[in-house]
Amino acid sequence: MLVVRPSVKLAHLISIAFVVILAGLSACGSQSTSGQSTITIGVSLPNSGDNVSDGKLLEQGYDLWADVVNKNGGLLGRQVVLDKLHDNGTPEQVKTNYLNLIATRHDDLVLGSLSSPLITAEATAAKQYDYALIEGIGSTNKLFANHFPNLFAVSLPIKDYLTSFADYILSLPANDANRPKSVAYIQADSPFAAQQIAAAKTRLGSSLKTYDEGVYGLENPNYATLAQKIVNDHPDVVILGTGSDEDCVDFIKAFKQQHFNPKAIIAASGPDQGKTFSDAIGLNATEGVFVPNGGWYPQIKTNGNSDFTSAYVAKYGGTVDDIASSTVQGYAAGQVLQQAIQKCNCVDNKKLVQTLHSSTFDTIQGPVKFDEDGQNTVSSAFLFQWQNGHLVAVYPSNQAQANPEYPRPARW
Repeated sequence: MLVVRPSVKLAHLISIAFVVILAGLSACGSQSTSGQSTITIGVSLPNSGDNVSDGKLLEQGYDLWADVVNKNGGLLGRQVVLDKLHDNGTPEQVKTNYLNLIATRHDDLVLGSLSSPLITAEATAAKQYDYALIEGIGSTNKLFANHFPNLFAVSLPIKDYLTSFADYILSLPANDANRPKSVAYIQADSPFAAQQIAAAKTRLGSSLKTYDEGVYGLENPNYATLAQKIVNDHPDVVILGTGSDEDCVDFIKAFKQQHFNPKAIIAASGPDQGKTFSDAIGLNATEGVFVPNGGWYPQIKTNGNSDFTSAYVAKYGGTVDDIASSTVQGYAAGQVLQQAIQKCNCVDNKKLVQTLHSSTFDTIQGPVKFDEDGQNTVSSAFLFQWQNGHLVAVYPSNQAQANPEYPRPARW
């Protein structure tokens, strides 16, 4: 029999080609398996600057959401991985980070950080690559005025936060001896505070004598001096347009030193931060402090709330009363993303944007439906109050867990 043998050189070339083909098939198989096993979601969070504490609380919300999703099988059968970068709280760095997450790290999706200036920078970066940006802590008029087609803010618009408190004050009987006769306003130099104070002033109008204590900057303000201006006017109601939990705590500490106890006190930011707030001023001092809220409290019967509160206590300890609103908002943003993915059965950002604009969602904060600028048009404003170490809903009456403590008990 005649046997034709290839040359050594030819055999060597065939061997190399075979190895290359196998390697290529292996690489394709590996890429496919990796691509189908996880969904990577990018987010940038501050590790310096004014928003560090809120950033940590927001991160808790995202982490809890990912934990619950993965425990229940993931999204589209794939586990969720959070790809976190840190920033210094400036729009420039935040935009750079989101461009990195999208264009360089090629994350499948992104979630938003916090504060409207930073979210504007994030949405700009995301829009460049047609990515959807879902967020929970940025809902100012200025943000929506950008008309981003890819922005979706799941929480109550900031301008509406204090309306429930104003409505409660106006609901007090005219012949009630304790009905307040005067109100003092002071606000941080931030859109977050300015819109809430403006709406409260409009709502209350001239029904109360008004003391306008002005606007303070966030760079090293003298809170003792600012608080003294309010104390000197001795108003029945104090509305603090605080920009963070830190300035709220400083105001209340100053009031405690002066033993100034208004009949009602509410702050735009601070009292909603659960244990962070109560630890800072002392649990006893929280009694009777009103809290504007976008529609959540620990016992609320909303979609996934029992899973959320159980996961929080299991992961971070403490009680459900320690949960901060920033954590709630982060979790709710994750819920909307999850439901949008399930509705379109994909992680294609262009299809997700279409789904987000055309659907209604259900979160631990309640229902969510977006207008063309990404504003939630169906959220509700509740009024909460610290009572006996717990944050409880007190207004409107059909949502109330307890009657409001008014006048608030003197605890400092």
